[in-house]
Amino acid sequence: MEPTTAAILGGLAGLLIGFLVWAAITMTDRERAVEPQSEPEVPRGVGDVLAVLRSSGVVLDPTGGVITTSPAAVTYGLVRAGRLAHPQIREIAEKVARDGVIREAQLELTRQGLSSSVYVSARVAPLGARHLLLLVEDQTQGRRVEETRRDFVANVSHELKTPVGGISLLAEAVMDAKDDPEAVYRFARRMQGEATRLSSLIKEIVELSRLQGTPVLQDPQLVDIEEVIQLALEHVHLEAEAKRITLTDKVADELYVRGDEDMLVTAVRNLVGNAIAYSDADTSVGVGARLQDGTIEIAVTDQGSGVPEAEQARIFERFYRMDMARSRATGGTGLGLSIVKHICANHGGDVRVWSDGQHGSTFTIRVPVAPETLESPDQSLDPTTPTKEFRR
Repeated sequence: MEPTTAAILGGLAGLLIGFLVWAAITMTDRERAVEPQSEPEVPRGVGDVLAVLRSSGVVLDPTGGVITTSPAAVTYGLVRAGRLAHPQIREIAEKVARDGVIREAQLELTRQGLSSSVYVSARVAPLGARHLLLLVEDQTQGRRVEETRRDFVANVSHELKTPVGGISLLAEAVMDAKDDPEAVYRFARRMQGEATRLSSLIKEIVELSRLQGTPVLQDPQLVDIEEVIQLALEHVHLEAEAKRITLTDKVADELYVRGDEDMLVTAVRNLVGNAIAYSDADTSVGVGARLQDGTIEIAVTDQGSGVPEAEQARIFERFYRMDMARSRATGGTGLGLSIVKHICANHGGDVRVWSDGQHGSTFTIRVPVAPETLESPDQSLDPTTPTKEFRR
């Protein structure tokens, strides 16, 4: 090959190589220009903060995908398959992703597989350049407390209207019958009955409010259960004598709890009083107490008409009465069993009812035994077969 031709070919080869290098660099720059930017990391410390929040926290990307969550959010069921589980919350997050405006809403949510609803406060805000932070606070308990308070006020107002209205009408009747001594006496007796009922209602409302306001006993003392039962029976023995009802009790030895003696006497007295009121004349009411697996059980058994199974779940509600007419005839306020329930709860226990709905019922108070008396062996007792008749 001639030298001139070789030089020309070498120059062309150099130009070709240079062009290829330039093209490769250009393509690389273009690829870099169109390559999507990687998602910025969640700001440091966010995960640590979410871990200690009492409320449920979720960090989202702009498309609504879940990046990280607090343990509470998982437990609460806010996240499912990497997405928010509730459409209402997703809608709020989408709006915040579009305009960056912080939003907050009160929502009623239904958990998957459950028919009951929960009430939450949800707040969504931008987090950094491309993330969203969702915080959800459960307000179900507060909502229920508020509903209970409203119901309580409404029930109290309704219950107070009856005796107050009765007294007002009877007072007018007395005035109209001022020249008829027999009618005046009859109306006055009825006024006295309504006044007694009103006094009992107010007393029990105050007692229930006090129990609800002090859920924890401030200064629990060592209380002898045998003494509690004897004091309770003394309070109701006149009512029992009036209906010729025999009061009997059977109490195991050395039963002690840590608590408030007056409260426990009130609880037992209310149960025995109910048993007397709803029992027929010439029957008996038995009270028994025993230690069973670290728990003291105080059972009150009557021979009345029993509690239907459908009513057993509701009889401890405030102002609930199975038989409204009979309850008013016996002077019942519908608060006695609710007071028993709260007293038991304040002592770390509960109250239960057993009945076949036709032949009597047994109400059982269960409270923890005083720790210092746990050395005593459990003693068996059948409260339905009391052996000792109560004597004043």
